[in-house]
Amino acid sequence: MRRVHREAERLLVGGFDGADELDTDFIDRVVASGGEGEDAARMVMANNFLGPKRFGKMFPRLDPFRPPDQALIDLGRAMREALPENPALENSEIPAGFTYLGQFVDHDLTCDETRNFPVQDDLELIKQARTPTLDLDSLYGEGPKRQPDLYDPSLPPSEARFRFGTTVPTPDANVALPNDLPRKRDRGAVVGDDRNDENLVVAQTHVAFLKFHNRVMDVLPRGEEDDGSATFTQAEETRKSTTFHNARRVVRWHYQWLVLNDFLPRIVDPNVLNDVRTNGRKFFRFNRAPFDGEPFMPLEFSGAAYRFGHSMVRETYDYNRVFTEAMLGLLFTFTGNGGGAPIPSNWVIDWRRFHEVGRDDNRNFTRRVDPKLIPQLHELPNVRPNQPRSLAVRNLLRGSSIGLPKAQDVAEAMGIQPLTQEQLGGGDGGDVGPVVRRHGFHRETPLWFYILKEALVQTGGKRLGEMGSRIVAETFWGLLKGDENSFVSRRPGWTPQEDGLPARTPGDFTVADVLRFVGEINSIGG
Repeated sequence: MRRVHREAERLLVGGFDGADELDTDFIDRVVASGGEGEDAARMVMANNFLGPKRFGKMFPRLDPFRPPDQALIDLGRAMREALPENPALENSEIPAGFTYLGQFVDHDLTCDETRNFPVQDDLELIKQARTPTLDLDSLYGEGPKRQPDLYDPSLPPSEARFRFGTTVPTPDANVALPNDLPRKRDRGAVVGDDRNDENLVVAQTHVAFLKFHNRVMDVLPRGEEDDGSATFTQAEETRKSTTFHNARRVVRWHYQWLVLNDFLPRIVDPNVLNDVRTNGRKFFRFNRAPFDGEPFMPLEFSGAAYRFGHSMVRETYDYNRVFTEAMLGLLFTFTGNGGGAPIPSNWVIDWRRFHEVGRDDNRNFTRRVDPKLIPQLHELPNVRPNQPRSLAVRNLLRGSSIGLPKAQDVAEAMGIQPLTQEQLGGGDGGDVGPVVRRHGFHRETPLWFYILKEALVQTGGKRLGEMGSRIVAETFWGLLKGDENSFVSRRPGWTPQEDGLPARTPGDFTVADVLRFVGEINSIGG
């Protein structure tokens, strides 16, 4: 135990410069033993494997904006879409699957474990449970040695593949399929992040990436055997060449590529994205104390700008041949959280209706990005007693509690022209404008609401506006630049063509390419 504490003290006080300086095999054995030194060993392991897990602010010198809670509650309640089925409010440029890919990416990057809405000025008190890197830790967990329940138990760690849950046959889909998340006896999902079982589309996205890894394992040349000395740390990825490590690198880099080149161009202003990639970041900086080169999760991103996807959620989906008008609430029901798992076979997704694969005559599109959320997001299930059920209210209260600045201050810090008071206080065709004006939010505006309104004013709801695009683009680019294992940092000239996976366009790789490569676009047919 003293040896574990010596290792912990050396790591946490002196810093960690490489896995070769730390006896990670010894740490692994202590963790596996469940003995007296387990807590200290896990502290070392968390810092070694997962890296820094902290929030920060892109604009730390700006004052927090904390209007009265009741004013925020009034605004959130008014942000309710009166015509959720109106096709004129859809965004025909973005297939609906990208709403849930965005959620999957969010669960890979950030998880604020703080309960309720306490006012927090000390960012160290905000509990971050994800690494702020696009490393798919929500998929791979801590690797097959430390989280073997995620993987096929019949295979050694060097050949590790994911396991799946089996669907329940139904009269209209009378076959059991390996298309569910693996599950425990209580129906809870066995995944790196439980939030990927929140709704069926994000759960099926997770399943697709599990299968993506397994298919990559099928086509890669065999790597080195595991001699028992390997420790599945993030740094080790660059030093080991087992088949598993090679596949994990291929999957991660293709995932990073599609986020940067397929997902982001759909949601942010292309000129802003090109400027960030060409000229670098202006505002998301982590090269000085207290971060010293380690990327953090900007609260302006996680608490405001990246929550734009909530306005893109539809009320109903043409889900598959059986369920052509599936209410969003049903997508919550058929999960472990909703009590409906394992899923029936007739609830396996038809990806043609969500991404650009196959026929497109019945493809779902996202709702436009604007300051309205569908009614079902104002009546969230499984909410703790005495907590707001409206997602809009929750977002606004959370932004206030973590001390986000008002949008006008961010615009000034960025050197951009803010929206006018007239633009912020009107033009919604509903109840939002009067509430905005009554509480003075057209003069001093919550950041999340502003970013949604900016998207509507500047792009007609097709994508984020100038401020939202800058925050989102700089965060993604910065996290990739700050991760020493990303393709952006390790091999900036890399393209997917080098790994030889099939793609519709040579040198590119998209979400649609993942689904075609996996080969299960519509498992129940029709």
